[in-house]
Amino acid sequence: MEQGVEFLSFPILLVGIVMVFAILVRVGCERIGLPALVGYLAMGMVTALADRSWDFLGADAFVVFEFLGGIGIVLLLFRVGIESDIVGLASQLGRAGWVWLGNMGLSAVLGYLAARYLLDLALVPSLFVAAALSATSLGVCVEVWRGAGLLGTPTGELVVDVAELDDISGVVLMAVVLAIAPVLHAGANDGLLLVIGGAVGALALKAALFGAACFTFARYVERPMTRAFHRLDPAPDPTLMVLDVGAIIAVAADWLGFSLAIGAFFAGLAFSRDPDAIKDDRPFDTICVLFIPFFFIDIGLSLEVGMLAAAAGFGAVLVFPAIIGKVVGAGLPAVPGAGTRNAALIGISMVPRAEIAMVIASGGAALGEWAMPPQAFGGIVMVAIVTSVSAPPPPDPAPPAQSLAGRPRHAGRRALTAGADAKPGVGSAARRLIHVKDWSRGEGASCTARKEPRPWPTKCRPRPASSCAPRASTWRSGSIPPPPRTP
Repeated sequence: MEQGVEFLSFPILLVGIVMVFAILVRVGCERIGLPALVGYLAMGMVTALADRSWDFLGADAFVVFEFLGGIGIVLLLFRVGIESDIVGLASQLGRAGWVWLGNMGLSAVLGYLAARYLLDLALVPSLFVAAALSATSLGVCVEVWRGAGLLGTPTGELVVDVAELDDISGVVLMAVVLAIAPVLHAGANDGLLLVIGGAVGALALKAALFGAACFTFARYVERPMTRAFHRLDPAPDPTLMVLDVGAIIAVAADWLGFSLAIGAFFAGLAFSRDPDAIKDDRPFDTICVLFIPFFFIDIGLSLEVGMLAAAAGFGAVLVFPAIIGKVVGAGLPAVPGAGTRNAALIGISMVPRAEIAMVIASGGAALGEWAMPPQAFGGIVMVAIVTSVSAPPPPDPAPPAQSLAGRPRHAGRRALTAGADAKPGVGSAARRLIHVKDWSRGEGASCTARKEPRPWPTKCRPRPASSCAPRASTWRSGSIPPPPRTP
């Protein structure tokens, strides 16, 4: 037993040192306006360079970092799932669907062509590159618009919708590529399309069955189970209960042939319909801040030092389709509904790649170099760094008073994974602008309502009485009497 403790003493010391530096790096990146993931990746690469010179890590430390990085990727995909509103996104497809299809499809096609014909990669690595470039960093683009105070504008809400759809479609593409990659690598020439179709069909069937099981759990089991845990004395932290059940769902998905990351995404979706699942998101944020950096640090450690030059060359080639695919693919479909200027802002906001692109690249690397060569993996890392660092703050696309009252947003919490302001409780205390129209005067009265852990605020406190106060028939809450009209 003592030998086991001594065996772990140095890795534990190293992890403690890395955690302290990760906190300092996050704070430093926030102060200079950089996404924290850039600092985490740099930490990993600097540590790898130092280990090459002094050889101080050892195999045990790499195992520990890989384990902690695995926890980080599970938490990252769980967060993507729990903060996704599938029903709300489906209702926004008419407004955001064409923009999403344009930027996701064009980015994937250009990424595949660049990887296949310019970089001369094989078919499977080219597919992973295409899937990685199709995603968007929701955390980076949301923080840019929040920092400008424009997240509640119609254009800002459209950016969030499209970025959320990009994240979900990126996870789906990763699942498809992971399913067909072994078939393509086997190189069967006879009936290849049938074999691929069978693999995709089997994946779709398993996803449908597992999704139905998750929906049944969310619909009939999750809330009674949550209430039962709350009735315990002393009541356990609901965050721990959610994470424990989410881990079980993720492992079950892994046993069915999905990866742990995809299983974590399913687990997050199972809890996403219940806004009371995590009433206080501060413990959840703390756990994410603790483990998610190790995912990016482990990526930096895994980069081969001798491949950095080749990775920079690959990244220089891939960054052009990464930018063009988003600017053109998202900008052109947005012109009819948003105008030329706002459409350009939407396209530019879709450019950053970060967490989902890294997840897809890591999924390919886990299969082996035949699926994700080191230089291609490093190229995707370089694309993520360049596009995240170069994300510009947008100018004002529309007056904030024209904000639309849409579905509730959960994107605020997710920004911490990409270097946003990781203050506890940001997501549960998001503020939205509700626009109440006085139809008799053609005027509007606005008020802000704090979004508690409920889908929507039930009351909206009016402004002090004025000549433009709405009439009784126009108040939406139905529970607040209209203010008296002044003479």
